[in-house]
Amino acid sequence: MQDEVSMPRTWQAWTWTGHADPLALALQTVAAAPLQSGQVLVRNTVIGLNPVDWKVLGGDLVDWQPGKVPGVDGTGEVVAIGSCVTHEWLGERVAYHTSLASPGSFAEYTPVDARALLTIPSAVDFDTAASVPCPALTAWLALDKLPPRREARILISGAGGAVGLYAVQLAAMQGFEVSVMCHPRHWDRLRALGARECFEGPLDADSEWPQTQASRFFAIVDAVDSTHAARLSPALAANGHLICIQGRVEGWPSPPFGRTMSLHEVALGAMHQHGSDADWTRLVDAGNRILKLIADGRLKSEPLLTASFDSLPKRLDALRHRSVSGKSVVAVSSFRHAVGL
Repeated sequence: MQDEVSMPRTWQAWTWTGHADPLALALQTVAAAPLQSGQVLVRNTVIGLNPVDWKVLGGDLVDWQPGKVPGVDGTGEVVAIGSCVTHEWLGERVAYHTSLASPGSFAEYTPVDARALLTIPSAVDFDTAASVPCPALTAWLALDKLPPRREARILISGAGGAVGLYAVQLAAMQGFEVSVMCHPRHWDRLRALGARECFEGPLDADSEWPQTQASRFFAIVDAVDSTHAARLSPALAANGHLICIQGRVEGWPSPPFGRTMSLHEVALGAMHQHGSDADWTRLVDAGNRILKLIADGRLKSEPLLTASFDSLPKRLDALRHRSVSGKSVVAVSSFRHAVGL
C-alpha cells in the first residue's frame, strides 16, 4: 500500500541515451512505478548538479540501460509514501542524495528511500538545500574517518572545490588546524572560512613540496585524484591518515613499518549499496546538522547559479568543461509552471 497526496501516472525527466555527452540527454515522459517499501515520492523543486552526474554518463562506472534517469541530488516536497514509511513525511520539505542505481533526480518526481531524506529548515530555501547533499556529506564522511585530535594539522588538497568548501569549515569546527592546497584565487575565501595556511596546487610529479613538508600533517584529505594523493604522502606524520575522495591509492605509498599510515577511500554512493539503517541514521543526522548550521549562518554554502529545467543538459555540459564558477542548480518548479502543470 502507498499513501498519496498527489501520485501522478507520468512525468517529465531527462534520460540517458547511452552517450557520454550531457547534451545527448533526452527529455522524455516516463511512467510512474509503484513505490517500494521504505520509499517516498518527492515532487522535485530544485535539482543539484555534481561532477559525478557527468562522469557516469560514459557508462564505465554504472550498469545503465538507455532511458535511465540520472542525477543524485534534489529537493522538493514528499507527495506519496510507500509501506513502512510514517505519514509525518507527507508534505515535508526535503533534500536528498539518491543511488546511481535508482531513478535519479533529473525529473519532476523522484522515488527516494525515506532513510536518506534530509529535513530542510524553514530558513533555508530549496535552491541552497539542493546544493548541499553530495559535496557536504562527502566532506563529512572524509572527516569521519579521523579520530578526534584537537589542533592536529590537517591538509585539504583540492580545497577550492565544493567538497573542499565544506571540509575546510567542518574540520575547523572540529578543532583541527587546517591548511589548504588549491589555486591561489581561492585563498582569501578559504582563509575566511578557517584555513590557516595556503599552498598552491595541485602538484606536478617533479614537485619537492611533499619532502619540504615531511612528517608535518596528521591527515591529508585529497580531492584531486589517487596519483596526487600518493604524491602528497611524504608530508604525513607517523601514524597519519591519507583520505582519498577521487579514486584511491592502489599501492601503499610507504614501505612497511615506515610512516605506518592509514589509507581511506570515500564514496558517498557506497552508502546506498552497503550502508545499514544505523549508518544512514548517522549520515542523515550529520546532513541535518549541516543544514541547520547553514540556516544559522555558521556554515557557508556555495554561490548558486540557478538555471531552468529545460537547460539542464547545457548546464551539466558547462560543469564538465569547468566553464562556470559557482554551484549549478536547476529549478524544476519554473518548468512545471511554464508548461501549465
